[in-house]
Amino acid sequence: MTLTDWLTVLVIGCFAVMSPGPNLLITLRNSLAHSRGAGVFTAVGLALGNCVHVAYCLVGIGLVIAQSILLFSIIKWLGAAYLIFIGVQALRSRSPQGQVPGQVVSAAARPALSPLAAIRNGLLTSLLNPKVTLFFLALFTQVIEPQTPTAVQALYGATIVGLELTWYSAVALIVAQPRIKAAFFAAGRWAGRWIDRITGALFIALGVRLAFARAAE
Repeated sequence: MTLTDWLTVLVIGCFAVMSPGPNLLITLRNSLAHSRGAGVFTAVGLALGNCVHVAYCLVGIGLVIAQSILLFSIIKWLGAAYLIFIGVQALRSRSPQGQVPGQVVSAAARPALSPLAAIRNGLLTSLLNPKVTLFFLALFTQVIEPQTPTAVQALYGATIVGLELTWYSAVALIVAQPRIKAAFFAAGRWAGRWIDRITGALFIALGVRLAFARAAE
């Protein structure tokens, strides 16, 4: 391993992790609609999903998926269906009854999201996105050679996983601050509805985009 290779993984990983996409949306929604803890556990789920991606990429399964139209299509459609499902749930969600304009909608007023459910949200969002598989393959083929020790390969993967957990945990902690949440919900019930509608529409759009993505992309 060279320092240059590790820095390459670190820099590319930072840009990839921070780019807008399903991971950011699910973290924002769970943090705003539920609680800081829900957002952090969502980040844990996303990191666990990356662990799975790293594992099968390092043993070569990722290459098989990338080269098989059938396997890629199965994962692609499952991922698209899950994103659309989340989007529909968001669109159908209702703000708590009895809120009046100008009153802050607290996370406690919404149905609680358990740590396990939040982790599951993050895990499935990561696992059912074939673009993540292709990202790891594209990155690892640039820095990993046949003679690269397994421990070094694992370090590269752990770097991305650490970035994922750190970034999305930070996002959850920041957006769940009372003042920031108040800025979203101070206008009352309609603000919560519009957050659900916007994130729901974005999830559905991402799902449709993923469904029509080509394996070659």
